[in-house]
Amino acid sequence: MLSESQVKELVKQVVERKLGSISKPTPPLEAPAGVPAVPRGTSGGRPAKRISRPLVTEEQVLAAPPNSRLTVPRNGLVTPLARTVAMERHVTLISSDTSSATVPTPSPGEIRPLPGPLPGPQPGSARRVALGADHGGFEMKEDLKVYLQELGYTVKDVGTFDTKPVDYPDFALAVAQAVASGDCFRGIMVDGAGIGSCMAANKVPGVRAAMCYDLSTARNSREHNDANVLTLGGRLIGANLAREIAKLWLETPFGGGRHQARVDKIMSIERKAGR
Repeated sequence: MLSESQVKELVKQVVERKLGSISKPTPPLEAPAGVPAVPRGTSGGRPAKRISRPLVTEEQVLAAPPNSRLTVPRNGLVTPLARTVAMERHVTLISSDTSSATVPTPSPGEIRPLPGPLPGPQPGSARRVALGADHGGFEMKEDLKVYLQELGYTVKDVGTFDTKPVDYPDFALAVAQAVASGDCFRGIMVDGAGIGSCMAANKVPGVRAAMCYDLSTARNSREHNDANVLTLGGRLIGANLAREIAKLWLETPFGGGRHQARVDKIMSIERKAGR
């Protein structure tokens, strides 16, 4: 039985022989007993065709910070494993060829960025959560702040700081901007019902806010929609459920695959609207 590292190495060698890696040669991996070794430089008994094109591997993706962008050289080839790792780490693969102003519809599972400058994550943002509320969500915000810190997150509290009446769009905007700028990797906003803040946050380019009221909607918003802002109704759900929703939402990875193509279409609507 091959180990995971052996499988990865065998896949890498096969891809290099098929696509033509220009990296330094990798010593052939010894095949386990009973499995015939494939000579390096051959493919099914035929000499491997060498293609002089740069290859992006999973090692390069792993070296990139989570939630960052990695430039793929012009005519570069990305290995399937590198794409999988990119989706797991939320690393966006962008092409260095920016001559085309159109964005073709991506195939399912393909990572295709939208054009235009997008801010990358700032140092230390990987575990920083923007947290905001209006007067209707103040008490829940204070409870979530303590809970998130106990989970190991750094909380950026954008207010409000008491129960005096305020306007929820102001604080939803502050949370959304903290996420869109890369200062925080996610944001949570609490108002009375969670609906108005969701509407306000989604007006900020780059934000995908989701109003969640149970564990299923929290999981779905992350797996299917790659939501980066969560809104909660402080007067509709209890503190314990809010904690469970926030924890699950922060820990659930984006599913990628067919969902990536659909999220790209959501964001293309924003681009076409000129936002």
